[in-house]
Order: sequence, then C-alpha cells, then structure tokens
Amino acid sequence: MSDSTESTDPNDTGGIDDAGGGPPRDPTLRRPDGGTTVLEDDRDAELDRGPFQRWVANSISHPERVYRAMFYVAAIFFLVTTLFPFYWLLMVALTPEGQLQDIVFTPNGFNPGAFVEVFEVIPFHVYMFNSFVIALASTVVVLVIASLAGYAFGRLEFPGRTPLMLLVLVISFFPPAAFFIPLNDLFNTSFVFLEPVTGDGTLYNTPFALVTPLSAIFMPLAIFILTTFYGQIPDGLEDAARVEGTTRLGALFRVIIPLSAPGVATAGVLTFIAVYNEFFFSFLMTDGQPENWAPILDGILAYQGQYEVLYNLMAAASILGVIPVAILVVIAQEKIVSGLTAGALKE
Repeated sequence: MSDSTESTDPNDTGGIDDAGGGPPRDPTLRRPDGGTTVLEDDRDAELDRGPFQRWVANSISHPERVYRAMFYVAAIFFLVTTLFPFYWLLMVALTPEGQLQDIVFTPNGFNPGAFVEVFEVIPFHVYMFNSFVIALASTVVVLVIASLAGYAFGRLEFPGRTPLMLLVLVISFFPPAAFFIPLNDLFNTSFVFLEPVTGDGTLYNTPFALVTPLSAIFMPLAIFILTTFYGQIPDGLEDAARVEGTTRLGALFRVIIPLSAPGVATAGVLTFIAVYNEFFFSFLMTDGQPENWAPILDGILAYQGQYEVLYNLMAAASILGVIPVAILVVIAQEKIVSGLTAGALKE
C-alpha cells in the first residue's frame, strides 16, 4: 500500500539532484546588482558566463587541450626566436652589395656567389681551420683532465674533497677578463727554452696562447658534469674490472667513461662550441692574421674595411662558420641518445 502523502507528479524528483544523491540544485543565479534570476537549465548558466569564465571552465574540464596549446606556443616562440637570426643572415648574404637597405623579409635580389666570394677576398678557410684546431685541442685537454678530476671527486673518498670541489666551482665564477692582464704579460715574455718552438720565445700568436686559458676557463664546468656522471656508476662494475687486473686508470677509460658517454659527450660539446665561438682571448692573444692562428671571428671582422663594410660577405661567412658546429651537435645528439638507451648492465 502506497503512502497517500507521496507525490504523484512525474516531474518531482523528491528533492534529490539529477546527478543522484546530492543536495537539490539551486535554480536561481544571483546577479551582481543583488537580484536573482531563475535558470531554466545548465545552458542558461553557460550563456550567462563571460568569455573569460567560459574559457577557464573549459580549460578545467579539458586540461590536456591547455597543455597542448602551451606546448605549441612555447615551441613556436622558441623556433621563431632561434631561427629568425639565421634567416636574416641568409637574406643579407643573398642580397647584392649596395641593396641591403631595401630588405624587408625577402632578399633584394639574388647573389649566391657571396658564399664563394668569402674565400676569394680573404683566406676564410684558414680562419675556420684555426678555430677548429683550437677548439678540438681545448676539448681534448679539458676532457682528459676533467675525467681524472671527475673520477677523483666522484668515486674516491679523501679529506677535503668537498672544499676542493667548491673551490673549483668558485673559480668558474670569475670573469675571464680578470685573467687577461697577467696572462698577456706571461705570454709576451720571452723564454729561452721556447725559442726552438716559437722563434721569439713567446707564446703570443701561437695556439698555446689560446688553448691554455680557454681550457682553464671551461675546465670547472666539465669537472662538475663528469663528477656527477661518474658518481652514478655502480661500484660493482669497477670492482669487477679491478678483479680482472685492471688498474684504476684502466677502469676509468675502459668502464667508467664508456658508461658515462652522455656526460662525456655533453662536456665535450659544450667546451667545443664555447671555444669555437670565443672572441675575447683570441682577439687579444693574436694579431688577427690567419697564419698566426687567428680564429674565425677575426676572419669575419676582416670584411670590415676602412671605407666600407661588406655586410653580405660577413653574413655569408657567419653561416659557413656555423655549419661545422651544427654538424657536431647533430652527431653528439645521436651519441647521447644511444648512450642513454644502450644500458649499462646485462642480466
């Protein structure tokens, strides 16, 4: 028998929300002026919201769309800010001399011969070779010394390890210009034992005047990177190599360094790029002549004459100078990915 007090209205939900189990929905909406408005359904509430409120509500309901939009915005911003300078260099390089003032977003004319003319005006290939050799020599010196220091700081226990590591990092904070005066005085001092090598007994206008300070400047960063990677290698791998008769140096170069390939590649690429692009020491330690180991930036500035500046050749030389670094970065990225996915242990 049904209770006579029960409602027979089919539209009556008995005070229960349509979603089930919750409190009844308030069909009114309070207006900013203090009044209320009766809403027929949820669509009226959606229409009453402003554009910004609807966007916020939609973002909360679908956060994956917001993340995707943020990714695309950041990627487009990064690509535009990174690639636009290279695009502008290409436009300047392709524009004939004397028509550079009319460039907007396309070259005013078409002169691809500028990429050949850069080698005819000056021996630009010699400048590129000098930079490549100096950067490669500095990278080798940094990786060898930083590997030994990283092994000591990362895998050995000795008194004063932490203070020494902090001292290395503090040295890296000093500006390079602070070392120029004593180094310039040292490299311009004639030493008798250097006369058979350099002729005048000084290191000025030699690759040693560039490799020595640049290696010292970028050494602390490489030590810090390699210390972190070497410290993560399990001790069991090195112990197994030691049991087989390998010395500590043998274990370092045969076990630790191969397993730390991502860190070694990172330290090497950062050092090479920084030395390859360095200008301060190279400008002050050489006279700017290609036969005296002047680097690539001195070659680019050589297109500035007393009465004219060949901007199109400077732009073409800049693009040509970036190509070796771009190739190195692509190769290093592949090495890093392969090192991360190869795996250090075998079951």
